[in-house]
Amino acid sequence: MSEPIVHMENIEKHFGNVIALAGVSFDVRASECHCLLGDNGAGKSTFIKTMSGVHKPTAGEIFFEGKPMSFGSPRDSMEAGIATVYQDLAMIPLMSVTRNFFMGREPTKGRGLLKRFDTEEANKITVEEMRKMGINLRGPDQAVGTLSGGERQTVAISRAVYFGAKVLILDEPTSALGVRQTSNVLATIDRVRNQGIGIVFITHNVRHALAVGDRFTVLNRGKTLGTAKKGEITPEELQDLMAGGQEMAQLEGSLGGTV
Repeated sequence: MSEPIVHMENIEKHFGNVIALAGVSFDVRASECHCLLGDNGAGKSTFIKTMSGVHKPTAGEIFFEGKPMSFGSPRDSMEAGIATVYQDLAMIPLMSVTRNFFMGREPTKGRGLLKRFDTEEANKITVEEMRKMGINLRGPDQAVGTLSGGERQTVAISRAVYFGAKVLILDEPTSALGVRQTSNVLATIDRVRNQGIGIVFITHNVRHALAVGDRFTVLNRGKTLGTAKKGEITPEELQDLMAGGQEMAQLEGSLGGTV
């Protein structure tokens, strides 16, 4: 098995007296989709922000390609090769797909006062990169707001891959999508994994995780409850871990099995 691209060891994150993460260990390898599952309030958002450089851990270490790393900002994390696609996607609906794809990193032509956005080259790259992900655009100049939710997710994922992501963190990418759009996004995740990129798939949907995941880690109240490989855990067991199966069993006992 390959060495992890990112390894987080006993990470703690405190906000005053609130302990958001309490000794979380997690890693992701190349060509792997490692799913982090947890219910609301489990600590998933804090975990994402700690891995991507938004928060500095209170305790613990983060290793990137075997070397200790201390990201001072999300930009440091991005430059190292950790890209995050958040639920809100950070896109401008009225701008074209191409403009959203290259936002802040536009290719240019000409020099000095004649330097300008190379629209032709940008459009060509956008169409090609989206085609690689299974999306055929009507035109690169169409407003990104006219795309479906799944297609917008694919734009964000494709953008991260094109700009050199080694690890891609996906924050609940299927949470607001219909069945068909979800299938398209899961297919995109599979394509990205096959390019040798490590994927951290944050979700609370067991079925979506099992469809593409290689390993599964459950987060509950800031702690990991264990990691299982594909085939080592059933959907029911995974759901039980997420929902706090032991707590539910105790509740059922106290209520005489009526839950």
